[in-house]
Amino acid sequence: MKIKFPYGKEHMSLEIPESRINGILRSGLDEYKAKESQEMLIEDALKNPIGSKPLCQLAEGKKHVILIASDHTRPVPSRLIVPPMLREIRKGNPHAEITILVATGCHRETMKTELNNKFGKDIVEHEKIIVHDCDKAEMTRLGVLPGGGECILNRMVVDADLVVSEGFIEPHFFAGFSGGRKSILPGIADRRTVLANHCSEFIADPHSRTGIMKGNPIHEDMMWAARKAGLAFIVNVVLNEKKEVVFAIAGDVEQAHEKGCDFLNSLCRVKSKMADIVISTNGGYPLDQNIYQAVKGMTAAEATVKKGGVIIMLAKSEDGHGGENFYHQLADEPDINQTLNLFLSRKREETEPDQWQSQILIRILQKARVIYISDAPDEIVRAFHMIPAHSLEEAMCLAEFMTGIKNASVTVIPDGVSTIVI
Repeated sequence: MKIKFPYGKEHMSLEIPESRINGILRSGLDEYKAKESQEMLIEDALKNPIGSKPLCQLAEGKKHVILIASDHTRPVPSRLIVPPMLREIRKGNPHAEITILVATGCHRETMKTELNNKFGKDIVEHEKIIVHDCDKAEMTRLGVLPGGGECILNRMVVDADLVVSEGFIEPHFFAGFSGGRKSILPGIADRRTVLANHCSEFIADPHSRTGIMKGNPIHEDMMWAARKAGLAFIVNVVLNEKKEVVFAIAGDVEQAHEKGCDFLNSLCRVKSKMADIVISTNGGYPLDQNIYQAVKGMTAAEATVKKGGVIIMLAKSEDGHGGENFYHQLADEPDINQTLNLFLSRKREETEPDQWQSQILIRILQKARVIYISDAPDEIVRAFHMIPAHSLEEAMCLAEFMTGIKNASVTVIPDGVSTIVI
């Protein structure tokens, strides 16, 4: 059987004897055909909000309105979502003072060119846009999160008369799903709040996994912060492989978000097929540009590889490792168990940037060896305690040798980011 795998903007192929394939685990999202255009899906969602009054009614009498938008690291089609949201707000109050607040979390600032690409020049030129800075923005403390960290948020949101947000929902490897409440935490939170929410204790919790929200301490902190911040209305979309809107919901931050997650669950959830060798990807460009992001796709393989087996991960990684902290946390200590013990010994407020990503990669490496196919330098791949390879044929030869099993079983995950393996 010849199987194609996304790699950057291209594909790699591999022929595998069908008798050795335990399963091909793929999301049904890309085969799903929306019944309406992208624009109509969003319009219909706004007209039929879940658990909430229409946005135009919520805006009545509200002077200071904050519309939280995603940043440059997310493929959210804001130029499709934001204009009808602005129209609905002004329908309810033509004189509303609207600020679009870009939710960067702890990411770098979104540049002007990126804002133009995201929103379109018309919105950038005519609307008030502020980019959140988790270190420099004026903040307000709103109490203590359920998990014990301080809830410190951008004061603009706390002082607003109405707070709404846009975003997209996809499986998330430790928050369960993206979207909804994440506009607040980590979106417009203080760095200390984000780090506390991503602490080693929560990352180690078995509920902090792809597709799980019930009992997930990271999700519970996020939802508490969203309610405390007064996030009154969301518009979230689901995207296919081409980044086209195939589903849209609007309304209450919890009820509407849950409906979007239910939609994804119906298409993306697949049963694991345990195997000696598991091949996964990060879905190709733009999600496989560095090793940091590729950890997400590895977690899908982690869920279906046998203990002591081998994961073959394809991620072009032309940008290298993707984070200095992430790199040094893995590269500077040869013993991953010692590094993990260091993370686990830290108190919530002592969490360091990127520690969560390193912790998850270590968890994967403790279960299976990882062969990493990429364009990154071999020495960088080895620094992350992985084995470099440059083709699927080379990787399979290595994997078969490492397992020591003749005709070792294989499970294939063409897109490890969009697939929820249970």
